[in-house]
Amino acid sequence: MTWAGRARADGPGHCRPPARGGGLSRRHFALALPSALLVPGCAAPHQGTGRPGDPVVLTLLSHYASGALKEALRGPVDEWNATHDRVKVRTKAVEFTDLLTTFMVRQAAGQGADILHPYCLWNGQLVRAGVLRPAPSGHAEEIRRGYGTAAVGTVSVAGTVYGYPTEVQTYALYYNKRLLRAAGISGPPRTWRELEDAAYRTSERDRYGNTLVQGFGLSTFDDSTTVGQTLALLSAAGGRFVSADGRSTALDSPAGRAVLDLEHRLVERGASAPGVNVYQAFASGQVAMVVSAGWWTESLKALMGGDYRDVGVAPVPVPAADDQRATLATGFMMGVNTASGHPREAWEFLRWLNAEKVRVRGGTATRMSRLQVSVGSLTGRADDMRTLLGTGGDPNQRPFLDALAYAVPEPNVPGAQQAKTLLRKNIEELWTGQRSVDQALRTIRRQVDLEVARSW
Repeated sequence: MTWAGRARADGPGHCRPPARGGGLSRRHFALALPSALLVPGCAAPHQGTGRPGDPVVLTLLSHYASGALKEALRGPVDEWNATHDRVKVRTKAVEFTDLLTTFMVRQAAGQGADILHPYCLWNGQLVRAGVLRPAPSGHAEEIRRGYGTAAVGTVSVAGTVYGYPTEVQTYALYYNKRLLRAAGISGPPRTWRELEDAAYRTSERDRYGNTLVQGFGLSTFDDSTTVGQTLALLSAAGGRFVSADGRSTALDSPAGRAVLDLEHRLVERGASAPGVNVYQAFASGQVAMVVSAGWWTESLKALMGGDYRDVGVAPVPVPAADDQRATLATGFMMGVNTASGHPREAWEFLRWLNAEKVRVRGGTATRMSRLQVSVGSLTGRADDMRTLLGTGGDPNQRPFLDALAYAVPEPNVPGAQQAKTLLRKNIEELWTGQRSVDQALRTIRRQVDLEVARSW
C-alpha cells in the first residue's frame, strides 16, 4: 500500500513517510531490528507509576513517522496530554516497512509499546504471537456498534475484537472521463464485459507497439496495484482469497479463475501494461481505468491540478449486471499490548481518541475520524464520514464511503502477510507471461496452503 503522493518533504530529524506496500520481504521477517532503527527525534518512553507527581506514561508505536500523518496524530495526543494529569501518552514511530518486525522484536525483548497501531493484515500473526490483547467487552461492543461490518472484520480475529479501527480503505474504479468520451463511452463500466470493452477501446499504441494509453491499469508497482485490485475484483465476483477457517486458499475457484482470466486477457490483448507505474501514468492521462483505494484521491488532486476534473470514481464492476456489489476493505487499528502494565488506561485513551465525539462543522465526529479526513483518508464510521465530508465535498469520495456498507475485509489469518507476498509474486508472473492461469492457480494453492496452515 504505497502512499504515493502522501509523502511530504522531510525536515531535519523528522521520521520519513510510510510506504503503503505491506509487502515485507523474508529478510524483514528474519532480521532482528537494532535499536538504532527507531527513528531519531521520536520520544523515548519511560514508565510512570501513577503516584502523585509521577503520571502513568503510555507509549504508542505507529508508522505515522513524518509529514501530515505525524502532525495529524500530534494534535489529539497533545490535546489528551494537556487535559489529563494522571495518564500521559508518548508517541514513537518507525517506517511502515519496519513496523511488524519492530512489534515482534521489541515484544521478545520486553520493550513492547502499550498501544500498537498495526496494519490489520497482521492481526492474526500478532494474536498468535500473544502480542495483542482482546478488547474488553464494553469496548468490543462499542466497536461493533459504531463501525461498519468491514471495519469490524478488519480488527477481529476468529470473531474476537482486538482494537479500534483507525484508517479504513475501500477499493473502487477510478476512470478518466476524457479518455472514455474520446472512445465513445458515455460512463463508467458496470460489468466486466463493459470493463473489457472500454479497456480495449481506450487503449492506444504507437506504430512500434509501445503503449501510449492503458485501457485498464494493471501494474506491478506495489501491493495495492497488484494484490489490492485483484482481491477487489475477486470480492466483486463473490470469491475470497483464504477459506473461512483460514487454513487454505480459496482462490482456486470459479471466481478466482475468472479474475485471473480477465487480467490475463487484458494483458495479452494489449489493454494493460503491467510494467508501467500506474500512479504516474493515470495522473498523466495515460491510463483510462484502474481499481485502487480511496487514499489516492487526495494525491491525484495534488498531482493533476486542473486535470483532476477528468477523474471519476465508480463502484468496482461486477461480472454480471444483477450481481451484488462487493469490493475489498483494508485498514489499520489501534490496540493494546498484552505486555502493557496499564491496559485500563490504554483502552480509555483509545476510547477517547476513537469513540468520543467532538464538535465539528456540521455536527459531531470522533477525533480519529477528523484526523483521517484531514489527510484525505476515511475511517469505518460512516456517520462521521458523512458529517465531515459534507454535502459540497468531492463527489469522488462518495463511492468509497458507500463501499463501507458492502466491502469485504482483507483476510488476516496468522500467515496472511506471507500469503499476500506469494500471491503478488504469482500474479506478476502471470501478467508477465511466465505462468498460465492454470499454473498460477496451482502454484498459489500449493504455496499459500503451506503458508497459512503452518504453525507460527
